[in-house]
Amino acid sequence: QVQLVESGGGSVQDGGSLRLSCDASTFTYCMAWFRQAPGKEREGVARINSVRAVYYAESVKGRFTISRDSAKNTVYLQMDLLKPEDTALYYCAAGSWNSCSSGFRAQEYDYWGQGTQVTVSS
Repeated sequence: QVQLVESGGGSVQDGGSLRLSCDASTFTYCMAWFRQAPGKEREGVARINSVRAVYYAESVKGRFTISRDSAKNTVYLQMDLLKPEDTALYYCAAGSWNSCSSGFRAQEYDYWGQGTQVTVSS
C-alpha cells in the first residue's frame, strides 16, 4: 500500500502562483496530479514517470510544471499564471507503468491522496 500526502494548496489572486507537493511512502513508476471542481468530473492535469517523461492537459500547458525528486519519493506541481477556472480540489495519484500508459484514466491509478484545495479569485 502506498500512502500519498499532498500539501501546498491555498488561495491566490488571478495570475498568481502555487506549488503543490505530494509525498509518497515509497517509489512508484507513475505519479500524476488530477483535479476536481464542484459539479465537474475529475480530470487529469499532469503526469510524470520514473524517467521523467511528462505530459500535460492542454488547459495547463505552458503554465504548470510537474517534477519529481526520486530520492524523496516526492512529486511537485508548480502552478503559474493561475486562473479562476483552475479552482479545484487537487489530488495526487500514483501507479504503475499501466497508469501512465492509460493517460489520465483515473481508474488506472492505484493510489490517491486526500486532496488539497486550490482557489483562484479574480
